Amino acid sequence: MLTESDVRLADGRTLHVYDTAPGDTRRLAVFWHHGTPNIGSPPEPLFPAADRLGIRWISHDRPGYGGSTPRPGRDVASAATDVAAVADALGIGRFAVIGHSGGGPHALACAALLPHRVLSVVSMSGMAPYDAEGLDWFAGMTPSSAAALRAAAEGRAAKEAYQATAAYDPEMFTPADHAALSGDWSWLDTVVGPAVAAGPDAQIDDDLAYVAPWGFDPAQVTAPVLFLHGNQDRVIPYAHGQWLARRCPAAELRLTPGDGHLSVLNSAPSALDWLHARR
Repeated sequence: MLTESDVRLADGRTLHVYDTAPGDTRRLAVFWHHGTPNIGSPPEPLFPAADRLGIRWISHDRPGYGGSTPRPGRDVASAATDVAAVADALGIGRFAVIGHSGGGPHALACAALLPHRVLSVVSMSGMAPYDAEGLDWFAGMTPSSAAALRAAAEGRAAKEAYQATAAYDPEMFTPADHAALSGDWSWLDTVVGPAVAAGPDAQIDDDLAYVAPWGFDPAQVTAPVLFLHGNQDRVIPYAHGQWLARRCPAAELRLTPGDGHLSVLNSAPSALDWLHARR
């Protein structure tokens, strides 16, 4: 049963929160960090695997998305403060975190900055920091993906101008991605649609945060972390996952042959098994 509620923060903001098992402390709480642009509803295609493992999904709309108050100028690290506030409001002490795409850096932020609360981490198709030493950050991205993030690197005005005329580029996704979107992961339409319909501001805030200093170093993540990445990813190339796996001291990297940015989600049930084994 998925419930929705609002958590009021000390700074006056509101976070819109999702919970699949309110009050059930027997289940492993796993915080889902959504991609860009999405709202925060947890991933329905993974509900059967989560039920098998006794996982309780917790998530929230990142600031500016859905029912959550905008927070202009936010950095990636701010996700840790927000997640801690949600966990406190729900009476959850320790938990695991998982993120897909733009959710990956936010999941890492929680692990880096809440080391006594985060049990383990999964980052799927996640990006490395913009200043990652030795990484050709844009190499392998489709022109549309690179252009969106290059505009963000030029500042808010340039990103706003870019976003005003940006259009969906189906070439950013591989045939395997399109197959996933025609199957179980058609669910993504239900979280992308509302985010896009609400306007570009939250997406702009996300992209600005990705190319700015994150507010932490992935090397601070001492919890076990699994990086899951498709070796055909055209949105966030797999070299990002390789760089992150080298940077985090307790990391495991799984490169899935033939997968793109979205089809890698077909391997997410095994990632949940990995998380559960480290509860």
